[in-house]
Amino acid sequence: MTTITLKVPEAFLDDLDATWRAEDFPSRSEFIRWALRDAVKHPAFSRSGWKDIATSEHQLRTGDGETYSSDEIKTRLSEGADGGE
Repeated sequence: MTTITLKVPEAFLDDLDATWRAEDFPSRSEFIRWALRDAVKHPAFSRSGWKDIATSEHQLRTGDGETYSSDEIKTRLSEGADGGE
């Protein structure tokens, strides 16, 4: 393996650490390797998609977000697969 250096904001590192622990990964490094492999294997999930998820999570944490039923989510996903129409 090759060692790399990664700089992230402290608040993001706190979220990252909470996530890998909550998801029972053995280490921060293993979680980051998993996330990187997933991003490489599924490149169709764009950077804007990740930004949308991060924005939604922030809004939900701060009480500014909206919640949707599973049916509403399925409808939105099927509309996205059909080009939005």
